[in-house]
Amino acid sequence: MTVLLLRLAAPLQSWGVASRFARRSTQHFPSKSGVLGLISAARGQRRTDPIEDALLGLAFGVRIDQPGALVRDFHTATSRDGRTRYPLSERFYLSDAIFVAAIEGDHALLEGIQSQLLRPVFPLYLGRRSCPVTEPLVLGDVREGTMPDVLQDTSNWQAAQHHRRKQPTVLHLPIFRDTTTADTPNTFTERVRDLPVSFDPERREYGWRTIITEHAPVRNPQGHNRTHDPMSAFGGS
Repeated sequence: MTVLLLRLAAPLQSWGVASRFARRSTQHFPSKSGVLGLISAARGQRRTDPIEDALLGLAFGVRIDQPGALVRDFHTATSRDGRTRYPLSERFYLSDAIFVAAIEGDHALLEGIQSQLLRPVFPLYLGRRSCPVTEPLVLGDVREGTMPDVLQDTSNWQAAQHHRRKQPTVLHLPIFRDTTTADTPNTFTERVRDLPVSFDPERREYGWRTIITEHAPVRNPQGHNRTHDPMSAFGGS
């Protein structure tokens, strides 16, 4: 199989999978529906268009290279004439986060997606329209391999220098990915509801998918060797 890697980075990102009414939360890693929506926008598909089976069939996984910080914003809105004031809402974002997303599928399909992401038809954003992407979005060419193996390769760790200096010399990057036929039956899995059925604003629908949580070890030469000693506060030697 072949894999295309994407670098999802921006001052703000928001990946809502359970937003309701006045509280718009964000998941701590990118959703499959959000990334497929990004690809659909690059291809020129409108929200009312049906989602292609080829896109839904892509295996998807994401690695947290830099988790960022949770930011809460109070959002107000009024009608154009100023006579109607809408309810105050809370919107949550991830600030200064960097993720590596991997999509696995047919080589020709991934090459087409790569080309479309580099020359998108519609503007691209990370979860919400207020979160435009930061370049580079595409990390190199389509490569041979499987999505789980490519995400385990940390030679392309995308964390910023200021983040690396705050981390230990060895750390483990969380990975959240689709299950594959190679996974053993006793592997721990969980269900998330972020598989898009329809992006139509009048009838948005999402299905369930099964994911696995893993970790990719990475060596950090710029990190520190400090360890936390909980007994030091009591004057222990």
